Amino acid sequence: MRFGIEFVPMEPYWRTVYYSIQAERLGYDNIWVTDHFNNRNVYVILSTIANYTERITLGPGVTNPYLVHPVLTAQGVASLSEIAPGRVVLGLGAGDKTTLDMVGVEQKSPLTAVREAVELIRRQLARAKEGYSGSIFKASPSARFSFRVQGVIPIYIGAQGPRMLRLAGSLGDGILINACHPEDVASAVKSIREGAEEAGRRIEDLDIAAYTSFSIAEDGDKAQRAAIPVVAYIVAGSPPQILSRHGIAQEAAERIRSKLAERRWEEAFREVTDEMVESFSITGTPRRCVEKIQELRGKGITQFVAGSPLGPNVKEAINLLGRIIPNLRE
Repeated sequence: MRFGIEFVPMEPYWRTVYYSIQAERLGYDNIWVTDHFNNRNVYVILSTIANYTERITLGPGVTNPYLVHPVLTAQGVASLSEIAPGRVVLGLGAGDKTTLDMVGVEQKSPLTAVREAVELIRRQLARAKEGYSGSIFKASPSARFSFRVQGVIPIYIGAQGPRMLRLAGSLGDGILINACHPEDVASAVKSIREGAEEAGRRIEDLDIAAYTSFSIAEDGDKAQRAAIPVVAYIVAGSPPQILSRHGIAQEAAERIRSKLAERRWEEAFREVTDEMVESFSITGTPRRCVEKIQELRGKGITQFVAGSPLGPNVKEAINLLGRIIPNLRE
């Protein structure tokens, strides 16, 4: 099993680069950097990380086709691949509705938008001579890069709902499952398998990653508290069927969503319950985290991604997980 780590570029760039060097030295396989307008630019951060690392795979995790046109996304990862050939991946999803609402962007036809974005990005990376004509995105035959792309760039589709998961299974080189709970992961793998089989593909050929909200510390209570802000955003953006599975009322999610949109963060975070944290994050001591990761591996994942917040102390959290990765690989 591979192990990835997510960085949210909220802090000065040098700190994210430092954490990335630390992760590579500890044996992590992937670095995923989030792409939100209110943080530092994902490609600037990834390019800097690429220049200070040698082995680790890296890429956006995830970008979306609403704020950034797929042709520009293809340009971004193709340029990054020139700096780090053979080490670049692309995570693409429908985006975070709460964040998109902040800038007045409608998350319209997400399945179509993601499918067409993947198809168009692959066309661009291959410098295809044919044009592309979808219902949302179009490109003429002359819309080709004037440079050759270095290496193959796998596309991972970020997904949570069953229809997006089936699409990911039918189309993606990998899947980033936005889930932490074993029941959600098991259900997601089932949908991915269905999508793969419908497309005549083998699920064994796909890298299936659990992209989790993760928080580890020697003090389990501190680890849980650190996860609350991230869980608030996850609950706010979760589909109704996922909330229902965990007994979370749609009204509770809507209260959190509206308060986040109004930047009333402390009020939103107070709405997060222990049950929400348990359903939408992996938190606790190293021993407890090992148990939870092993449970997810048993549901069929091939990559575990430790996502934000990582822990109450990021540097120490990277070290704690890094120390247990060798045991989890066995």
